[in-house]
Amino acid sequence: MPAMIRPLLLGLAALGISALLYSRAQAGGDHYFPPVKHAQTLAECGSCHLAFPASMLPAASWEKMMANLDQHFGDDASLDPQTTAAITRYLVDNAGDRGGRSYGRKLLRGVAADEAPQRITTLPKWVKEHREVPKSDWKKKDVGSKANCAACHKEAEQGYFEED
Repeated sequence: MPAMIRPLLLGLAALGISALLYSRAQAGGDHYFPPVKHAQTLAECGSCHLAFPASMLPAASWEKMMANLDQHFGDDASLDPQTTAAITRYLVDNAGDRGGRSYGRKLLRGVAADEAPQRITTLPKWVKEHREVPKSDWKKKDVGSKANCAACHKEAEQGYFEED
């Protein structure tokens, strides 16, 4: 193989792989949200449930949630002040109306700027996307609740929430 063809083939292969990865994110479209990469958020939030992508809620929601960890959906999820501050900063900086705007705006349609919803499952877009799921599915033992995204979306931890 001539010396000039090899770099060209490698370049084309790299371009193909990049296109595949890009199309994967695009394929998720309205269903892709950058997953949590922040170590403290993954460790603390992910120890009890899926560490929900920050872009799924507006900043005001994360601020309110993190300020009330002693009453976190019926549990006391309190953390030390430094950890709470670091996680809050990460979530707010990447919220759907801040740094994660390009992803979050699709899920936050219909949410007023002054609202601070506490449940992703109450967002108008989420409700619309899940309207055809039978109520009995939410009660299945392996699902347990509407917040258990990974029960139906096998790649939720990677940020993909399209139908499986």
